[in-house]
Amino acid sequence: MAGSDTTSPGLAGPSFPPTDASPPMAAPPPQQPDHPYTSGGLGYFHLRLVGPASALLLLRSDRLYSLSPSRRRGHRLRLLLARPRRPRARDLLLCTSGGALRLTHRFSGAGAPSVNGRPIRARTPAELAVGDEVSVLWRGARYGLVVERFVSCGGGGGVAAKAPGSCQEGLVFRAESLRKRLRAISESEDPLSFLRDSSCSGNGSADAGVEELRQDGAGELCLDNPTNPVSEENLPQDDCNLDQDKLEYHPDVVKGGDTDAELCQGSKGCGDDNEEQTGCSNGNEEQHHSEGCYSDGSTFFLNRLARIGSLSDTRAEPHSGVTLPQLLHPVESLVRVFTATFTSDISWFLDYCKIPQHLPVTIACHNKERCWSASSENRMAAPFESHPNLLLVYPRFPEEIAFGKDRKKQGVACHHPKLIVLQREDSMRVVVTSANLVPRQWHLITNTVWWQDFPRRTSLDYAALFGTAEDQNSDFAAQLVSFIASMVNEVPSQAYWINEIAKYNFEGAGGYLIASVPGIHAHSPPYLESNYFLSEKHILHKKSAHRVYVGCVQTSVVGLSHRFHMPSDVGSQLRALSAFLGKFRENMHGTTEVILKRNTNIPADANAVSVLVADLDKFSEEGSVQLGFLPREVAKWVAPLSDSGFFNFSGVIYPREALEAAFGVNNTKVQLLLYVSKGPEFYRISGLICDEHFPPLCSLIASLKRCLGLWRLEEVLSNIKWPEALETDFIYGASSIGTSINPQFIASFASATGKRPHQDFDSQESDPEWGCWTAKHELKKPSITLLFPTIDRVKKGACGIQLCRSLLSLPEKTWQRLRSTGIFHDAIPQPYARIGHPMHVKVAQRRFESRSGGHSFGWTYCGSHNFSPAAWGQILSPPSKANPTEARSAPSGPRLHICNYELGIILISPPPGKSKQASESRHRIESIALPFVVPPPRYKGSDRPATRLAMREAAAEACVLQSYDVVDLSDDTDEDVPDEDDEQEVELSDCSQQEKEEEKIYAETLWGQVDSSQSQEKDS
Repeated sequence: MAGSDTTSPGLAGPSFPPTDASPPMAAPPPQQPDHPYTSGGLGYFHLRLVGPASALLLLRSDRLYSLSPSRRRGHRLRLLLARPRRPRARDLLLCTSGGALRLTHRFSGAGAPSVNGRPIRARTPAELAVGDEVSVLWRGARYGLVVERFVSCGGGGGVAAKAPGSCQEGLVFRAESLRKRLRAISESEDPLSFLRDSSCSGNGSADAGVEELRQDGAGELCLDNPTNPVSEENLPQDDCNLDQDKLEYHPDVVKGGDTDAELCQGSKGCGDDNEEQTGCSNGNEEQHHSEGCYSDGSTFFLNRLARIGSLSDTRAEPHSGVTLPQLLHPVESLVRVFTATFTSDISWFLDYCKIPQHLPVTIACHNKERCWSASSENRMAAPFESHPNLLLVYPRFPEEIAFGKDRKKQGVACHHPKLIVLQREDSMRVVVTSANLVPRQWHLITNTVWWQDFPRRTSLDYAALFGTAEDQNSDFAAQLVSFIASMVNEVPSQAYWINEIAKYNFEGAGGYLIASVPGIHAHSPPYLESNYFLSEKHILHKKSAHRVYVGCVQTSVVGLSHRFHMPSDVGSQLRALSAFLGKFRENMHGTTEVILKRNTNIPADANAVSVLVADLDKFSEEGSVQLGFLPREVAKWVAPLSDSGFFNFSGVIYPREALEAAFGVNNTKVQLLLYVSKGPEFYRISGLICDEHFPPLCSLIASLKRCLGLWRLEEVLSNIKWPEALETDFIYGASSIGTSINPQFIASFASATGKRPHQDFDSQESDPEWGCWTAKHELKKPSITLLFPTIDRVKKGACGIQLCRSLLSLPEKTWQRLRSTGIFHDAIPQPYARIGHPMHVKVAQRRFESRSGGHSFGWTYCGSHNFSPAAWGQILSPPSKANPTEARSAPSGPRLHICNYELGIILISPPPGKSKQASESRHRIESIALPFVVPPPRYKGSDRPATRLAMREAAAEACVLQSYDVVDLSDDTDEDVPDEDDEQEVELSDCSQQEKEEEKIYAETLWGQVDSSQSQEKDS
């Protein structure tokens, strides 16, 4: 029957699909497996194929299709009248029965299909939702498809469609779209804003579709129609007729013909060398991708969604959004690319952005097993033979934030930034976005995109890599290089990025980078002048009057317990140590200076550095006591940087910690603060530095203490006195609200942004919390408005529940804990054309009105930080004085516990007359268009946010369970947000670390060789 025009009985007559994409609200009764084609509704599933042959497939409901790989043309699509008795092993069966899309396969072994990265079991139907991505490996190439949307065609019977592109059809289509447009205008609260926003976005897809229907030859589709019927070997006893109903035209749509509809590739019409077949050309898309975009860094933009804006509009207008290929344009001039992301589809990225095969590309991404692994071999992978210079990097999570401090138990941690660095010979573009490197987040979901181009310097400037927030001319470069260094620190081949960033001038940056790096962080103590610093030739130089402080590194002394528990003269050594440390007076921070000595004669490690205690006023090496050594991982970069003269290193310890460890009171590490200053050769570093210096320099930059998370927010914003009485808005919209959100965290966040109480009559000025916004203030008057969509808004969205289940995260217990505070408000997308599309934005803004009636001012954040302690950090208070052991051994002051890698940008519009930087003076907060409606509507009494529980229940209501295809609704596939249900309460007393086994072995080896060399010196 191949090639016949037979249609299945019971099918409703074809009708033209409407322009608004809405998910099926109610599914028909379950079907029997023997009758897969009977249903009362009609609609079309839009599937976007990705891979070597990219195209859009339109699959009619109540049909059964076979999708198989084709060596010549990528894929072959067939319509089946019944389930094949013996389907081919490489066929994907797509069933659209009952208003649902289900996929079945018979793959075995490697290359089996996966949905959203999770393998599908053979012969087990898997239901696909809008936004799901199917990936298949065939003949070494990655193929796949994305479910873009379902278009319902409304009622049942109808007149057969006219010829494609007919005048009657176009008029009906236009009349229907105009009717819907008029109705939307009449129901809008602000018709003028509606008209302005919708016109800016290209009038949606309706008018664009009408315009395309008018074009000559618009109905020509790229089809391959062989005259020979399908062979019996490929499809026995199956009819291969594909329906010819007219669908909405799209330049790269492929729909069924009379026989096989094969995706055109190469010489079959869609190749670059065949432009005569206009129906197959990528015309608008190619032109769209061939134009770049510009931003001065004063605001952020939104990504361009697939169905918003006219397809023929190729300009990068702020209101229509920007595409990923536009950001990379022109790819031919790129020298290097660095990307950081959470989830990723590398094959799609390479194909969609046309990345040259030779281009060096580094992608730092999340992998739970690799990121928690202690092995350096798991830090990277190079899986693409077609792109040999593409390297995947998996940044390590520190052991101190693991459950029980045991790396094998893992913990709550996530590599969640979205950063793109594009290096060219004359400029470097930095992109900070909220979109992961996956197609759905760039095509179907609203995300923010900030970027700015920075010019190349005439000479390298390494001093800018060590800037501070007080000097915005160097702060951006320092923050950028520090964040990249934290991700590539354990991948020496990528350390060259440090040198590349030094080639560009970031002085005109439009904002401040805000980074989070996992770990338990302490404030860096003020720098105190040291008497001695490390030297290659064992000569201890006295302090210099012209030393320029760079920063501080928190490390430890290893081998101290071995030193004072093993030798026979341990008693005399302990007495000498007690005498030294007892005689020295601690400075105001409770520390005492130690002496660092290079040990170049130790065979076990040529980079070894000893830590000694001595009388600094009457120093002699014979009269000193050696505590131990720097850890191997620290010594391997301290030694070469010191030997080269680029940096000077000195150190201090907490003497009480050292004594307690020496006497065996506790077995925790003895902390050592390593002060770093510019060395005598620093100012000639650009001429002396070579490739072997890049890894140690990268390690130094990654190890330097910097303000992160909440403390970085405070560093940037709290030095401005914001007038509390003039505040008009303080809002935060995010796709994820953390599990452990409580008034304490909200108050910490508000205080970090500079919020202060008007007058605090309940506390005294001597109170350490005096003048700060605390949980007590938060309970009285909530400071922040949290924006999160209601479950009703998600149900009505164009992409339905399933996509949002993998996108939005608000635990039910968090909602129940905070619902009485009234801080939750509905997140309504803005502009109007984006309503119905999910938002993955993380945007905060605090706004103030001008006292004189001038421009408003304030600050705006956009980036990857969701509203959670895992992203911003949880402040840990110092231990109580009731426990003297803990109070004595732990350094004073709070610490910040951060779980995630995150990155964002703060744009500041300072109060009138308060601008210190030229870049701030060009910022106007009015020019920043937020992606949601402001002021947002407060939740009504019956409103409920789209919590995980609410979405699970809504999905269950909309699901039709069939005997041959049951969907498991108990599993939430949170691809874009980590599961924070296990977020633990962390005590500061739990932060102390014990010496690792490998550190003990390293120290014992060094001690043995040091003692041996000393014995030989005495004998000689």
